[in-house]
Amino acid sequence: MAKEEQLSILKQGVETWNEWRAYNPTVEIDLSFADLMEVKLPGTDLSKANLTEANLDGADLRQASLRGTTLLNSTLHMANLWKANLEGAYLRKANLCSANLSEAFLRGADLVMADLTEADLRQARLYGANLSGADMSRANLSEAHLVGASLMRTEVHEARVSGSWIYGIKIWDLKGEFEEQKDLTITNEGDPIVTVDNIKVAQFIYLILNNEEIRDVINTLTSKSVFILGRFAIPECKAILDALRNKLRDYDLLPIVFDFDRPIDKDITETIKTLAGLSYFVIADITNPKSSPLELQATLPDYQVPFVPIFQEGESPFAMMVDLQKKYNWVLDTLSYSSIETLIKALKPAIIDPAIQKHNELRLIKAWEPKIRPASDFIEDKGLG
Repeated sequence: MAKEEQLSILKQGVETWNEWRAYNPTVEIDLSFADLMEVKLPGTDLSKANLTEANLDGADLRQASLRGTTLLNSTLHMANLWKANLEGAYLRKANLCSANLSEAFLRGADLVMADLTEADLRQARLYGANLSGADMSRANLSEAHLVGASLMRTEVHEARVSGSWIYGIKIWDLKGEFEEQKDLTITNEGDPIVTVDNIKVAQFIYLILNNEEIRDVINTLTSKSVFILGRFAIPECKAILDALRNKLRDYDLLPIVFDFDRPIDKDITETIKTLAGLSYFVIADITNPKSSPLELQATLPDYQVPFVPIFQEGESPFAMMVDLQKKYNWVLDTLSYSSIETLIKALKPAIIDPAIQKHNELRLIKAWEPKIRPASDFIEDKGLG
């Protein structure tokens, strides 16, 4: 419980309290459970004090020092903490609903499961703060410094975070969606500024730019991966798959297999589109007409990636295959094969080489510069004024 003597001194005003603290720097401050509702304490030194479950609703704590202060389960509803120093403060489960924390210094603060709904955190400095499980619904974090902060399972419904600095931020399982999240800076101080408009992809974009291993992974996928589509539950089909996969490895290619017969949780089309977009080229076994017509029809228009359809002799490709080949020139001629041995022998000249050639053609097409033709070139000059 709060020490009555300390509480009495505090209620005499900021000047008296700060003078007393200056003369008693080593005294342990215990103001736990104190009722300080709407108290006026701007500039007060409450550093390292114990304010566990204290009532500070509506309190004026502008520019106060709360460095290392324990505010576990305390209530600071609508409190004014403008420019307050809360470095290392323990605010776990604190009620900061509608509090003014603009320009506050919260480096290393523990805000786990704190209630920050509708709080004003504009330009607040939250370096390394732990906001895991906190409720920041409708909070305003515009231009806040969130460098190294942790937001795991944090509620962000309708919160605003535009213009914030989020280098090194840890994002996992956010709940809800931000109302505003534009111009987020993902680079470190002193580095060229890079901004994104989505906090959930910020970490990934930063890794792509700065992590050599991630870049190598993406380069490997787009320059070596071969996406194989088909139904491979039947033993003879599985044998074809294994032979294809092993032979592709001999050519320093990376096979990625998608078996339509395997149970999956995600939407099939979306999965295929994601993997196809990361591939060097695609081999689609259309022997069974149920294999991939709808998925190919949905994927081909979006990705200019070479598709090589194959099927066993004696079977017929699905009817729409010819239409897809006419419409999208990155769909190569359908290759029929009589046996595994025939397919493997023809793999390089009939599949790999044409796919690589088509890949190079598509790369040149994508690099084309648009031509500009002036309308005057098409008008015959008859010397008319």
